[in-house]
Amino acid sequence: MAIEKVRDYFRLYGMEDKIQEFDVSSATVELAAQALGCEPCRIAKTLSFMVDEKPILIVAAGDVKIDNPKYKQQFHAKAKMLGFEEVEALIGHAVGGVCPFAVKDGVTVYLDESLKRFETVFPACGSSNSAIELTIEELETYANPAAWIDVCKLS
Repeated sequence: MAIEKVRDYFRLYGMEDKIQEFDVSSATVELAAQALGCEPCRIAKTLSFMVDEKPILIVAAGDVKIDNPKYKQQFHAKAKMLGFEEVEALIGHAVGGVCPFAVKDGVTVYLDESLKRFETVFPACGSSNSAIELTIEELETYANPAAWIDVCKLS
């Protein structure tokens, strides 16, 4: 199960006890915000795309969406999200639990500038009923991103 891979990953840093699991779904920004009792904007959603036939993840604030012109300028390609059936096979986590931790080899992670507005954010942890609260510095450390990028706009 993907949450166990994420738990093992955070165990390397003594952080596994920070993972929260809920009795309710946290598979969408709205559901995660309800489960956590926080504003939807503080949910760090992880979006999966295909660029040059390689999977990438973009972690962004819960209140933004991809800005197609910015995305095209960044990646020199049209934004093409992975299909529902492709996500788990290519990323290692199923839709609803996709996160930038313990992903498959060859997946490149990017963090969107929209996250920098917050002191802490809540990314998922590999399941549709989990999250972890991380500072932006911790997110940067544990997500191990290739870069910070600016490809989103307020929705």
